Amino acid sequence: MLERPGNHKWDSETLTAKTFVTVATIDQVPAGSKKVVEVAGTEIVLCHSKDRIFAVRNLCSHASEKLDGGQMKAGWIACPVHGARFRLETGEAMNPPAVRPIETYEVLIDGDEIQVAV
Repeated sequence: MLERPGNHKWDSETLTAKTFVTVATIDQVPAGSKKVVEVAGTEIVLCHSKDRIFAVRNLCSHASEKLDGGQMKAGWIACPVHGARFRLETGEAMNPPAVRPIETYEVLIDGDEIQVAV
């Protein structure tokens, strides 16, 4: 990625700009916690795990259930309905019944602000 001033990053492969939107502050998502935010009509779960903030769509790829009620630890989040786990960094399904990944979003920390790419 090529960084440019402001809240945009340029994808060097496609030469398209990603816009980052401020969704929360660091103190609103303490270590080990989750916070649901809405960006452009989409619910996103901010997850503070393994000393990082991750952002994933609040939707299980298997059961279309919200993930924010599920367990989160060691870099994964689980669906509260059937227990499917997903890697927070990549969205990869880790176990059945899920086989498809969940949507992930790039996160940028600017001072104390958490920004998500839309």
